[in-house]
Amino acid sequence: MVRWFLLICWTPLLAAQGDEIRAMLQNSQAAWNRGDLAAFATDYEDSPETTFIGRDVTHGGTQAILARYRKGYPTREAMGTLAFSEIEVRPLATGVALATGKYELKRTAAGGGDAAGRFTLVLRKTPAGWKIIHDHSS
Repeated sequence: MVRWFLLICWTPLLAAQGDEIRAMLQNSQAAWNRGDLAAFATDYEDSPETTFIGRDVTHGGTQAILARYRKGYPTREAMGTLAFSEIEVRPLATGVALATGKYELKRTAAGGGDAAGRFTLVLRKTPAGWKIIHDHSS
């Protein structure tokens, strides 16, 4: 009985959490597509413990993440157009969630050609909204 009650009470909260994270990712995608890497980087928590794992590992807050993206995508042509899809959000604890999905980057040959892969994000709810505390993209 208690389990059923908790499921009924938590379901709207969990759905809202997923909607908030999906909206954050849509805003992140829009920032990328307008060439605004600084706005894109603000979706990461500004903490020394924030990590990004790709080919290399980046530790640090928004400035470290921003430097990583500026190095890898130095021009608008290299940035291309980003699209997220297949986003699934799973709550891990109060104010902590896991999001997985697919990214596709459409670019010209001169910009590096198209790229696609998968991502796993661990996010934390902060007073400023959901922030990425760990990103593993490949």
